[in-house]
Amino acid sequence: MKIAFATDDGKHVDTHFGYTESFDIYDISKEKYEKVQTRVVSCASEISENNRIDYRINRIVDCKLLFITQIGPAAAARVTRNKIMPIKVKEGTLIQEQLDRLLLLLQSKPPLWLAKALNSEKESKL
Repeated sequence: MKIAFATDDGKHVDTHFGYTESFDIYDISKEKYEKVQTRVVSCASEISENNRIDYRINRIVDCKLLFITQIGPAAAARVTRNKIMPIKVKEGTLIQEQLDRLLLLLQSKPPLWLAKALNSEKESKL
């Protein structure tokens, strides 16, 4: 399952969905996680707000979870419609801590929200 983190420094979740300059993408399974890539967000300032939201969603459309510090209601609704679960965390949260936490949850009985994301991932592979 792929996970996106809104980050400007590659170590922390430290930006708002609408303002992040990059998403770090990780692949996680029950056994391990690894960084897949950094996807840079380079939108021109003349793009309308709706198109900026779509552009950002298209950068992470293959992810099932999105860790951000903030997200507006319109963007959150559109992210969710794309079967990506937005997860708001405190600014400065370490990406590695979130990955370690997810790994432990996957190895035990995942909570409903995580099980739902996993099922969505399995359905998309069929």
